[in-house]
Amino acid sequence: MTGDAAWLREAVTLAERNVAEGGGPFGAVIVAEGRVIARGQNRVTRDMDPTAHAEVTAIRAACRERGDFSLAGATLYTSCEPCPLCVSASLWARLDRVVYAADRHDAARGGFDDREFYELFARDPGTWPTRVEALGATAELDPRAPFDAWLAKADRVRY
Repeated sequence: MTGDAAWLREAVTLAERNVAEGGGPFGAVIVAEGRVIARGQNRVTRDMDPTAHAEVTAIRAACRERGDFSLAGATLYTSCEPCPLCVSASLWARLDRVVYAADRHDAARGGFDDREFYELFARDPGTWPTRVEALGATAELDPRAPFDAWLAKADRVRY
């Protein structure tokens, strides 16, 4: 087994190991130039962190390893199709590719609601279980102030 299949096998093995250690069935590996930069496993219940998905933990570790918030040139291999959170994190990390094994339907069969989130985002936000609403500008609040400060900062790091 070589290439993508070998890296996916490693991600699946991490997921299986995580289940044996009491975690969720998700694992991820980030590879660049033929070497592993970072690995991640689902730590949601262990760390009481709903954002500690395998892909996110791998992205965090890879960014620390690289000393950069950009993972351009790297590929994320993950045991399951990334949920919307993880897809977004992959886009923000500027990964070149994301390659996955199981899909959202497999995750649903395993009791995970990834598919429901994909369906949720296709609906009107007014129907979501969590209200997401903008307040906008008021006499006491200028929502543009942080962006004005950012634009005025000559040494800002662009991303």
